[in-house]
Amino acid sequence: MASVVLEQASLTFQVTPHGPVRWRDLVADRLRRSGEARIQKVQALREIDFRLSDGDRVGIVGHNGAGKSTLLKILADIYPLTQGTRRVEGRVSALFDIALGFELDATGWENIRYRGYLQGQTRRGVRRKQAEVAEFSELGRALELPVRYYSDGMRVRLAFSIATAIEPDILLVDEAFNAGDIAFRSKARRRLNDVMRRASIVVAVSHELDVLRQLCDLLLWLDQGQVRAFGRADDVLRQYQEFFETRRPAAVAA
Repeated sequence: MASVVLEQASLTFQVTPHGPVRWRDLVADRLRRSGEARIQKVQALREIDFRLSDGDRVGIVGHNGAGKSTLLKILADIYPLTQGTRRVEGRVSALFDIALGFELDATGWENIRYRGYLQGQTRRGVRRKQAEVAEFSELGRALELPVRYYSDGMRVRLAFSIATAIEPDILLVDEAFNAGDIAFRSKARRRLNDVMRRASIVVAVSHELDVLRQLCDLLLWLDQGQVRAFGRADDVLRQYQEFFETRRPAAVAA
């Protein structure tokens, strides 16, 4: 039985004017005798609470910078919480930034095996899925070459084919994901829809409200890193749209 629980989940990033904090920034900040500290804290998410169980289909909405993709990365255990609790039961598959993390000097075939093991598959399971991944990716003999020689589109094809070969209990999807070229995308969309139907829990980020209305029974509205509303999709969507409609005249007048 799959489940996702966040309780008072918060995430704070430490940053400098030049980007993320490095070890030497921490040392310099401690040694600085005068002036303001260069390291600043940015709260990305604040006190997020929700529980998901089998059958839930959740869409996440909010303006750019609201924390949508950050929340997905917390659910995927990419970002550790700075406060609160995260409990996830079930195998998680995350479809965002999927082309990152390849072993560039390894062949396509070797990367299929590596990623299969990282996803928790057994040796037998990986062998059983290899042919399916290869066929769907349409990479043919290119799988015998090191991945460093692949184009960006080829890497995305391979990564998507691997990521969707397993049957996850919990599927996390970010709209920023695009599976290769136009010819491959319609095929990838059909496969993604099939994986979403089989998953016990789906959490999806999108600005396309009609898509979320079709796919999701629940909506989570994030605003400046906080939950503004969470509940039935139709109810939250109505609140979300009304909020921006009331703000539009003020923006035009300004």
